[in-house]
Amino acid sequence: MKKSALQVARAAYQPKLPRALQGPVVAKEGAATQSVGNQEEIKAMFPNTYGMPVITFEAGEQKTLEPFNVGIILSGGQAPGGHNVISGLYDGVKSLNKNSKLYGFLMGPGGLVDHKYVEFTDEFIDEYRNTGGFDIIGSGRTKLEKTEQFESGIEILRKLGIKALVIIGGDDSNTNACVLAEYYAAKNYGVQVIGCPKTIDGDLKNDQIETSFGFDTACKTYSELIGNIQRDCNSARKYWHFIKLMGRSASHIALECALETQPNVCLISEEVEQKAMSLDDVVTYIAKIVADRAAEGNNFGTVLIPEGLIEFIPAIKKLIAELNEVLTDPTTGESRVFGSKDEQVKFVKSNIAPDNLAVLESLPKDVERQLCLDRDPHGNVQVSLIETEKLLSAMVAMKLDKWKQEGKYNGKFAPQHHFFGYEGRCAAPSNYDADYCYSLGYNASRLIANGKTGYMSVIKNTTAPAAEWIAGGVPITMMMNLERRNGAMKPVIRKALVELDGAPFKFFASKREDMSILAPSSTGDPARSATSARRPLLLNKANK
Repeated sequence: MKKSALQVARAAYQPKLPRALQGPVVAKEGAATQSVGNQEEIKAMFPNTYGMPVITFEAGEQKTLEPFNVGIILSGGQAPGGHNVISGLYDGVKSLNKNSKLYGFLMGPGGLVDHKYVEFTDEFIDEYRNTGGFDIIGSGRTKLEKTEQFESGIEILRKLGIKALVIIGGDDSNTNACVLAEYYAAKNYGVQVIGCPKTIDGDLKNDQIETSFGFDTACKTYSELIGNIQRDCNSARKYWHFIKLMGRSASHIALECALETQPNVCLISEEVEQKAMSLDDVVTYIAKIVADRAAEGNNFGTVLIPEGLIEFIPAIKKLIAELNEVLTDPTTGESRVFGSKDEQVKFVKSNIAPDNLAVLESLPKDVERQLCLDRDPHGNVQVSLIETEKLLSAMVAMKLDKWKQEGKYNGKFAPQHHFFGYEGRCAAPSNYDADYCYSLGYNASRLIANGKTGYMSVIKNTTAPAAEWIAGGVPITMMMNLERRNGAMKPVIRKALVELDGAPFKFFASKREDMSILAPSSTGDPARSATSARRPLLLNKANK
């Protein structure tokens, strides 16, 4: 099939590298580190990979290295730029010795366990440079946590002569990478494990990781879609669009898209939790804005909703915590198995506290059943399957009908529903993500060459030009704490939630009252995103 001009141009783009990675490097070590929480417990769990220093690469002297082989895994949901991490790693490995090899394990961690892999070549890699998706080798959500998995993995790693394994994933996947690194180090197997920070949700970041790759591209993609909806909204002038955005546990995507598109309403889960808002409080907040706009003759608008909102409503969060306990078999730590969904719902209702049962039964039946049923492989409620946008619009409609009967509202309310999720996960990476991801992969090759294991590849100072970016590595144990998962305390990477005292949220909060009634005109001076230098893609021009 003939490639389009855009495909040809994207393939020809040469990603930029930090100056330190443009030649030989030397690793500069900082002070010893400790985990962000539960220091003694995490240290006891990871005695071989705990307390290692942060690494920074600087220009060094050329060294000749023997050929070495590396394996790579894509884990979890897709994010724009994953192919560039692989191409950056491939180029980095080959730059150290042209006879080195890179192998990709197919369909995620399961490929390592099941010994399914491919060897990359120049021709193979060149087909995927600067493209979206994870289709080069596929991804999967198999958890690496059992001894038999680790031992099966070492068999294929030894067979292929692989000295290092790179795992590209989010917080859960990199937690698995940390566990695997510790196991192989404890066994003296001689296999290094390096992680790369991936997730469009933006919740894998901290003082060392400025952003997870794919976030920039996904937000641009969603903002363009929201902008299209807003243009249609302003044209038809008769619909309220409820738009749910991906972001399982954090509202970074919703916040960034709000800063770029200026919707009439944007809910921030972390604020809902801090204010201890009930579901009715959230509904009332939205309904008040709908009513205020109707009073101005504007029976239309847009509402942005984070995917994980329902988990942050305190009463529902408490309910979910107990559901997780009830649905876990205490003898195995695995999810209980039931003969049918009805049997599972009945079991739940018979085994939770009365106050939580009351909350559960106050919800619409479809939401009630969803909360009682399947979890993902990491024990999380599958919030993407809960149609929060429809739940909220239905409850807003009921609230407005009540106000209309009381003479407090005289508008029209016609909702439309959208979930923007998969649309952003495999988009062609922005130049930022193309550069950032390529640098992460190339940098991983230098961590391997310097004998590091249990580290995450990090690129810092990324608001500066790429040449000024700082390359290095951070121990994964540094990001870990203990959290309750599947009925037990387990080591996990701490998620980064929206900081309500941070500049992005404060900027948004200072503008949202104006946006709720009359968004800025496209002919005016639009607000700029507080998390980047981008201008909004399309403004919500809501004229009286």
